[in-house]
Amino acid sequence: MKINPMHSVKAYQKSQEVQERQKKDHVKKQDQVEISPEAKKLANTPGISADRMERVQEVKEQVNNGTYKVNPEEVAKKLYDFWNK
Repeated sequence: MKINPMHSVKAYQKSQEVQERQKKDHVKKQDQVEISPEAKKLANTPGISADRMERVQEVKEQVNNGTYKVNPEEVAKKLYDFWNK
């Protein structure tokens, strides 16, 4: 059986060319981000209202004190409504 050493050199050169082409293509690609109109609207809305912040602080204190009570029926109802719209 005769082995042609030039064939392996050509295969190596071809793989090098492919790698170089991939490097060049990789440099040309850029990531893009598109922000939807809805997200832009949300970004422009004013911050949380004062009474909402007050309620959040109140709940945080209850959680930290261990006095926050969860109403399981209300949670179940909300989950049911969410999944069965």
